[in-house]
Amino acid sequence: MGREIKNLKKRNAAERRFKMLGVASTAFALAFLAILFVAIFSKASGAFWRTEIALEINQNEDYRQAIKDGLRQRFPEAKTIAEINSLYQLVSKASNLEAKEQSGKQQIWISASSKSDMFFKHQNSSALNENQLLWLSDLKEKNEIRKVVNWKFFEFADSREPEIAGVGAGLVGSFLVMLIFLIFAFPIAVMCAFYLEEFAPKNRLTDIIEISINNLAAIPSIIYGLLGLTVYLQFMHLPRSSSLVGGMTLFMLVLPVIIIATRNTIRSIPSSIRDAGAALGASQMQVMLHHLLPLSMPGIMTGTILAVSRALGETAPLLMIGMVAFIADIPQGFTDPTTVLPVQIYLWSDSPEIGFMEKTSAAILLLLTFLILFNLVAIILRKKFEKKW
Repeated sequence: MGREIKNLKKRNAAERRFKMLGVASTAFALAFLAILFVAIFSKASGAFWRTEIALEINQNEDYRQAIKDGLRQRFPEAKTIAEINSLYQLVSKASNLEAKEQSGKQQIWISASSKSDMFFKHQNSSALNENQLLWLSDLKEKNEIRKVVNWKFFEFADSREPEIAGVGAGLVGSFLVMLIFLIFAFPIAVMCAFYLEEFAPKNRLTDIIEISINNLAAIPSIIYGLLGLTVYLQFMHLPRSSSLVGGMTLFMLVLPVIIIATRNTIRSIPSSIRDAGAALGASQMQVMLHHLLPLSMPGIMTGTILAVSRALGETAPLLMIGMVAFIADIPQGFTDPTTVLPVQIYLWSDSPEIGFMEKTSAAILLLLTFLILFNLVAIILRKKFEKKW
């Protein structure tokens, strides 16, 4: 009796230790996730705001020259060529376009350059010389600066200048690429899954096909990039860096994932549904179209959304087909050169300018937001339409 009580105490103690380890592991994971999001958001928040400088100019047809004249009138102490060049570096190189939009006004607001923006937002003066620090401090003291929402971050494409670089091309390109691979992958994957599960004879050939599909789902994504490079660019001569090629490359990546998710959903439907349809005289095709397909649709949609989440986060296969190119214009069609958010993040992270640091963090935050939303939708669909058999 004493030994049984002793063993029971040991089991209870082991169970308590296991629960404590589980709680500690969960807390560690949540803490790490919170630190990650706080670190990204703290660096990304600045990208959603930009600094503008007030400047009085004389309106003429050459807005770029008018801005230069206005800067020299505002800071007449700039005499030498070096000082004048430093003065011009306080404002964005796209400020002439902003001046054109404010045509007719004597005082205009133009975007500050990236290093001026970093000074006002983060007090970072590492890229500024002594004269520039004095001029910017004077602007701040006289309330000739303001902070506005940086809508251009969403509207503009990539740029060599951090203050005017945006994710517009990446957002549009990601949408076009997603549209392409869904158009190809969804119907093919669903038809393939239903054929293998309901119509294909069970023999050695179908066993080999099933094993191949499972293996394709585990292949590194860069292999699909090499395949896309060989088939679509070198053999079919499709436009390089286009959303068409990117979508067709990711189509090969997500196809086995959707097939496997669809087949698992079909298998979860009880055989009594098939037997009842057959007993009422329905053909195998009618049972599939009228019963199996509607019942499996929630699972199919969940698998598809998870496949889209995986594809949107891929970079390696798109680098192989040339989507690493510098894209300065937002694509207008499926054959135009474009980029996607993961590739944009990769390019910006390699840029030496400090202004690209917050742009990189902001793009990461956007990508994480989209992926979390996609996974949240998948969870909601599964909970809402899931059937217990």
